[in-house]
Parts: sequence; structure tokens; C-alpha cells
Amino acid sequence: MSQGSNFVDYVKICCRSGHGGAGSAHLHRDKHTAKGGPDGGDGGRGGHIILKGSTHIWTLLHLKYRKHVIAENGESGGSALRTGRNGTDEILEVPLGTIAKDAETGEVLFEITKDGETRVLTAGGRGGLGNWHFKSPTQQTPRFAQPGEPGKEEWMILELKVLADVGLVGFPNAGKSTLLSVVSAAKPEIADYPFTTLVPNLGIVSYRDNRSFVMADIPGIIEGASKGKGLGIRFLRHIERNSVLLFLVPADTSRSIKEEYQILLNELEDYNPELMHKPRILAVSKSDLLDEELKEEMKQDLPAIPYVFISSVAQQGIQELKDQLWKVINQGQ
Repeated sequence: MSQGSNFVDYVKICCRSGHGGAGSAHLHRDKHTAKGGPDGGDGGRGGHIILKGSTHIWTLLHLKYRKHVIAENGESGGSALRTGRNGTDEILEVPLGTIAKDAETGEVLFEITKDGETRVLTAGGRGGLGNWHFKSPTQQTPRFAQPGEPGKEEWMILELKVLADVGLVGFPNAGKSTLLSVVSAAKPEIADYPFTTLVPNLGIVSYRDNRSFVMADIPGIIEGASKGKGLGIRFLRHIERNSVLLFLVPADTSRSIKEEYQILLNELEDYNPELMHKPRILAVSKSDLLDEELKEEMKQDLPAIPYVFISSVAQQGIQELKDQLWKVINQGQ
């Protein structure tokens, strides 16, 4: 992942958790007690740095310019067994599919996959024990207490694994934007993420039982793709890694559907052969122009991959398409 990419799917941050507060070595004194026993309280825990999954965030953009994340130190213990206050945790909201890695070793620590899920990225130091813990028959007035543990300072990498579950492939006239606007959940309906010269659109597609998946329109992959314009491999790597390729060919194409599909496939292969390993589905758009007889005739000449006849405008075949996509996205999981 390029760190300088505009779609922010990679950030490196320095995490500094809070130091634990020191335990108190206080001895109890008041006007009635000249030489009381130990009553020093424990220090508070230093603040953790915590990642929290959120379905309302789609990128790591909000962390891109925040190079240092610092949690609060714990407070020292007090007299009369008073425990110091814990340092406030620093909670970073991240999109689902965010992987946390140790920047030094490259080790994957964990992945955030659920909304509201919290994981400690960098733990705060423990608070020190107050002197009353160290009282014993042989040492009745310990005048020492534990210092708090220091916090940690470490570089972490956060990487967003899932950019899109479904990549839409088609020529500009195929109706990709229309399909995306029809299947996307209302908010955010379509989000723009600018790349160097192209603007893919991401849509969150709502599915049965409140589930959803992400569909990306990839404009310009085809227009001049083999000439090396546009995105670089970055965006396509995500697609190669995570998604189904949905080929959109309009029913009123001047070529045969099979021919247009083959041209799209060849362009993709020229651009990045890795994409050929992805599962593919064909959607024949603008199918409200076809009668049943014509559909049957066309079926004889379709490529040998799963296909659906759809019409975004007339809302035909949309649920069937979602069912097909969901099935393929979740195969092998």
C-alpha cells in the first residue's frame, strides 16, 4: 500500500500509552495518631490506546495526519488508601477490516471486524501498589511504595483490508453508476474517493437481514487501462484480494454480449493478470428492452459464467443479482 495514496488504506502512527501512577508511601497521621500505619493508596493505570470498530467510517483518512497518539498518565495514589485516577484511554475509531500490525516486526496483532468491537493497541502502564500492600508482621511501617509502570511508545501500522467486495467492470455506457445508485444504501449513498486521475465510487449495498457489502465502480480501468493510465496497481490489488468482478454489459450493445465481455476481460488481463483469478458474474443491463424470447436466444451465446438479466431503471433482477453476489462473496468463508 502506498502511504501517499489519496484513498487512505494505510497509516503508520506512533502510539504512546500513559504511565501508571506511583503508589503512595503515606503513613497515617492525624491529631490523635502520631505514628499510624501505612495508608498509601495505589496509583492509577495509565491510559490505553484502543481501536474501536465503526460502520460509519470507510477509510483511515482521519488518522493520516495524526502521527502521534498519546494517552493520559495515571495519577498517583493518595493517603487514606485513595487510589489514583486511571489515565483517560485514547480511543481511535476505525473502519471494519482494519488490521493492526507492529511496525518494527510486521507482526499482525489483530483485526477489527465488528461494529463496536474494541481492542487494546498499546496498553498503559499499571499503577504502582501503595505501601499498605507491603505491611507485614516484621515490617509494620513500610516507607516505600511501587512506582507506576512506564507506558509504551511504539510505532503501529493500521491497514484497511477490505476496499470493495464487488468490483464493477464495464464500458462507460453500461449503466454502472445507475446500478450503484439503485443498489446502494441511502447513507452514504455513494462516496467519492479521489485517486490520481480517476474517481472510483464506493457504494454500500444493503442486503437481507441488515447485512451489507461494498460495491465499487471502477471508471477508467478500461478506458486506456492497458496504456497504463490512472490508478496504479494499488486499487486493483484490493480488488484482486477481496472481491468478485461484476461485468456489466448492456443488452443494447452494438457487439455481441460475449464479444464485449471478452474485450473487457482482455483489457483487465493486460492491465493486471492477477485479476483473472477472481470469481466473475455477468449482469446484462438494460434488460427491460428485451422480451423473454430474445432473452432465451441471447442465453445461447453468453459466456460460461453465472449471469443475471437486470434493469436498474425498472428494478428488474436486482435482488437476484444481490443474492448471486452475496453467495460468491461468502464462499469459502
